[in-house]
Amino acid sequence: MRRDIFQAIADPTRRAIIALIALQAMTPNAIADNFNTTRQSVSKHLRILTECELVKQQQQGREIYYSLEIEKMKEIDMWLNQFRKIWETRFDQLDTVLSTIKKQQK
Repeated sequence: MRRDIFQAIADPTRRAIIALIALQAMTPNAIADNFNTTRQSVSKHLRILTECELVKQQQQGREIYYSLEIEKMKEIDMWLNQFRKIWETRFDQLDTVLSTIKKQQK
């Protein structure tokens, strides 16, 4: 089943997993060691992240390593960018208002 990437990042545990594997590829056990939860719970989160194509699996010998799929993160960034532009415009407008008030007080 293909899931939406925003379903994946909606959960704080999955966001934490993304942050962990952004630094280096990790095994499920290594990931689970960073959480106060069961290995099965972490596996479920990894399955969802894999279904959303935010992480990829790579077999190395007997171990499976999970790493971040950077290209899929760009999709999130593109969506966030529209809001970034709105807030930048609002901050610019606020800066203009504050500058005007400051000049009037002098």
